[in-house]
Amino acid sequence: MVRRPPLLPYLLVLPTVVFVALFTAWPTLLAVYQSFFRQRLNIARFREPTFIGWGNYQELFTSPDFQQVLANTAVYVAGTVPVSVVLAFLLAVLVNRRALGIGFQRLAFFYPTILPMVSAATIWMFFLTPDYGLFNQALAFLGYRGPQNWTANPDLALFAVMMVAIWKNAGFFMIFYLAGLQSLPTDVFEAAALDGAGFWHQLWLLTLPMLRRTTLFVTTIAVIGAFQTVDHIFVLTAGGPSNASTVLLYWLWQVRFEYQNVGLAAALTVVLVAILLVFTVTNFVLSERREA
Repeated sequence: MVRRPPLLPYLLVLPTVVFVALFTAWPTLLAVYQSFFRQRLNIARFREPTFIGWGNYQELFTSPDFQQVLANTAVYVAGTVPVSVVLAFLLAVLVNRRALGIGFQRLAFFYPTILPMVSAATIWMFFLTPDYGLFNQALAFLGYRGPQNWTANPDLALFAVMMVAIWKNAGFFMIFYLAGLQSLPTDVFEAAALDGAGFWHQLWLLTLPMLRRTTLFVTTIAVIGAFQTVDHIFVLTAGGPSNASTVLLYWLWQVRFEYQNVGLAAALTVVLVAILLVFTVTNFVLSERREA
């Protein structure tokens, strides 16, 4: 008698499969298909899709705006992800102890994560306001003359956006490191302490290597989150001045909904998905090799 495979495991994963197929796989495949067509909803003669092959990709990669946006995104990711991850780890180490009021400290570090990004950006507008913002008041107290227009200066706008993202995300990543720290075996650290290893030696030689998989996970979601930056750019800079703070996803929104260029937006979506896919796969492969 041939035993039938159990149905329960397939029924349990079915909702996830349907969700991923409808909201991830299908939109991605549709974007790939639309990227080979020219369609401009705001121009009457281009409203109907017209097959142009690789035309959208050629226009995209020869566009100075795309090159600037790509450079902005690279700076944004390189500036926010390492700082957020390192700060999250240090905060987790700081609150991973028994002390009076430690719960309040954890809540204080995690609190920015609870706020919607739009609310967080609105709060930071008070810090960044040119005339009476707290940053300019601090600079004036230190003897610097002349207020800085943080969000309208091409040299400072992207930096201002990055500060908000770091403040918002560090507490969220801290939770993962805190969970990892509390799951580490205590006997290893007790043995190291008996051998004379100090706090910093234990942190560098024991804690960090044992949290490698946590770091892999946190880094992956941090990079993906950095590429999904939209909300606080709307509030703080609107991508300006002169695209100085425009990143990929914000420019994708502009191309699709402001310029109504469906084909170019689809090509940009494919490029964004490809970048994230390459990073995620490479990150996991390199991590597995180090484990081996």
